[in-house]
Amino acid sequence: MYVQRAMLSGIIRSALTKNRGLWLPSQVMVRTMSSSSGPTSPYTTLSISRPTERVTHVELHRPEKRNAMNKAFWSEMVDCFNEIAADPECRVVVVSGAGKIFTAGIDLMDMASNLLQPEGDDTARVSWNLRKTITKYQETFSVIEKCSKPVVVAVHGACIGGGVDLITACDIRLCTQDAWFQIKEVDIGIAADVGTLHRLPKVIGSRSLVNELALTARKMYADEAKSSGLVSRVFADKETMMAGALEMAGEIAARSPVAVQGTKINLVYARDHSVAEGLDYIATWNMSMLQTQDVMKSAQAAMERKSPKTVAFSKL
Repeated sequence: MYVQRAMLSGIIRSALTKNRGLWLPSQVMVRTMSSSSGPTSPYTTLSISRPTERVTHVELHRPEKRNAMNKAFWSEMVDCFNEIAADPECRVVVVSGAGKIFTAGIDLMDMASNLLQPEGDDTARVSWNLRKTITKYQETFSVIEKCSKPVVVAVHGACIGGGVDLITACDIRLCTQDAWFQIKEVDIGIAADVGTLHRLPKVIGSRSLVNELALTARKMYADEAKSSGLVSRVFADKETMMAGALEMAGEIAARSPVAVQGTKINLVYARDHSVAEGLDYIATWNMSMLQTQDVMKSAQAAMERKSPKTVAFSKL
């Protein structure tokens, strides 16, 4: 027990003395993350790649349609993130958009029949089927939140409507200086119903600002997104942002997957519960998760002043 306490004390000292200056991406060469041949099978709206070890890149890939979200997208995102959640090789996910912008939001032309002409013989049956459709679409972004792997989203250009629903379900949000965000739904006669109105108030501290954005459909630009807490970092351009996203993902992936995934799960739980409930939940969580070799491996690396990247953690 004395040795364990000494090791853990070493970790704490190391953390306290670590450089806390402004984080900037290192000057590294980053290969193009967009697939020149288009989306990886079996997806038609997403391109999936493994740009670095343990990091999966999910790219919205309808650049000719400004990455608008068509019928296929809503089911493919669910299938994609369910696969990622079960993939022991993946420890972190980076999400971005191909082409000139992140996403133009819902593809109204493609989705009109689902939203405006639901099946049913009377009001009750029409309503029942429409509700099933809405809850199905909600899962498209809830699946990101449910995935235990941290998700870093990198936004360039416009992020409109459903794009805001998507990014608020992610864990870390980055953007370029030219990025802008818009809750567009009131402009098309609906209330946003797949996550923005429920997650954004917990992302941005100001309820008044959330209400303003949702009720006026005005654009929020990068500097305001940073100052309000919607994004944590703003980059000069997409290339620099993707380098930063990859570096950040690499730093996360180097840590114990038991610790990282447990941290994400408990952060999400704590957001939706009281402090007392969150403390009880993590006590129950860690009574088993502390019984891992990852603790001793991490402590040993810290005491030897080695990077976590040198530790061979088992797959989870």
